[in-house]
This record gives sequence, C-alpha cells and structure tokens, in this order.
Amino acid sequence: MTRTRMVRSRFLLIICAAVQFLFTACTNDTEVKEMKRVLPIVGERDIEYKTIDGVEVADTIYHHVPSFEYLNQDSVMISSLDFKSKIWVVDFFFTYCPTICPSMTAQMKRLSDMTVDLQNHLEFFSFSIDPKKDQPARLREYMASYEVTAKNWQFLTGKESTTHLLAKEFFNGAERNDAIDGGFGHTPYFALVDTEGLVRGVYNGTLVDDIDRLELDIRKLLNYEYGIESK
Repeated sequence: MTRTRMVRSRFLLIICAAVQFLFTACTNDTEVKEMKRVLPIVGERDIEYKTIDGVEVADTIYHHVPSFEYLNQDSVMISSLDFKSKIWVVDFFFTYCPTICPSMTAQMKRLSDMTVDLQNHLEFFSFSIDPKKDQPARLREYMASYEVTAKNWQFLTGKESTTHLLAKEFFNGAERNDAIDGGFGHTPYFALVDTEGLVRGVYNGTLVDDIDRLELDIRKLLNYEYGIESK
C-alpha cells in the first residue's frame, strides 16, 4: 500500500470514529432509559428540543405524578418524597363505599399478600375521597375489617378537592355525587408508578385477571429496570 493510500485509510478511520462518538454523545439519558423500559409509559408526552455541545437533540417529556403530603392511618403526615426509592400502587376509595370499594380493597389486599417478598421495594397508597368521614381512626377500623397488617400500605386522608384533582394525575376520577349510593362517584383503577413518578400501567381493581397481571408487571418492572429479582 502506498503512503498516500495509508494516509487516506487512517483519515477515514478517524472520520468513522468521530461520527460514532458524535452519535453516542447525542444519545441522551432519555434514549438510554427508553431502551431499558419493559412497560409502557401511560399518558400524553411532549417533545422538547435542546442544544448539547452544539448539537440539537430531542428529549421526550412524559407525564409525572405530582408530589403530595397526606395524613395516614396512624395520624402521621407522610410525604411522597419519603418513598421515592420505591415503586407504588395507588388507588382512590372511601370506607363507606357500598359499590366497588369492597372489591377493590379485597383485590389490593390479595396483591399485598402476593407481593409480601417485595415490601422493601413496593408501597401501596389508598387515598380516601371522603376525608370528612375517613379520619385516621376510621381508616384503622377499615384496615382491621380487611385484616390489613402490611407495613408498606398507607391509607391516606386529606383535603377533598385536592384529592379529587390528584386522582386525575393517576388516571382516575373522583367526584361528589349525591344522586348515587354513597354520595361519591369514582373509578376502580390501580395505577402502577415507578421511582421517577411515571405511571407504567393502569389496572381495573375489581378484576382478578387484571390484578394477576399487575403482580407480574410489578415483578417485571423491578427485575428488568431496577435489577431486583423476585420469585
């Protein structure tokens, strides 16, 4: 090979290496996380463009659930920030509900029992949409009636209007409606939330098959995205 050809070959190798470097540099954290995701992200998303080292890159902005502070069944004010290292299962209910809540709580209890080995990595939040009646003492009574003893299950009470708005953030609905039994209408969904505050699944809390699928998704999420193996 002549000296000219050798120089050209080296030049091409340098160009290829530079292109590969630029491609790697333009692969932002969001794209790397996308490649690891085993469950979809629920909700609308926006695209935000920004310049990194002179190169314009696109970043996907997903719906994140907001932080919150609520009083739990033990009259302790808890913050969502205290549970950032865990994934969550969230629902909205009220203790005097005569329709879907008994089924929802029974299924959440079953899910809690099925995932007892994951207590250090999983937290349950049940928000009352009728805080006027559902004060901590009443929440404890309700827990006892379902034999709920799990340390990783918070029953929460707070301002009614705030809770009804919060339900929407978890792809649920809740409203006062004096025309229906119990005086409140709400949806039966359980939301699975990851440690980034992204909703990764929504499941019907009254259906056995949905809760079985939720258990599998919890284990899948913890295993493949957080490296936490389970049974």
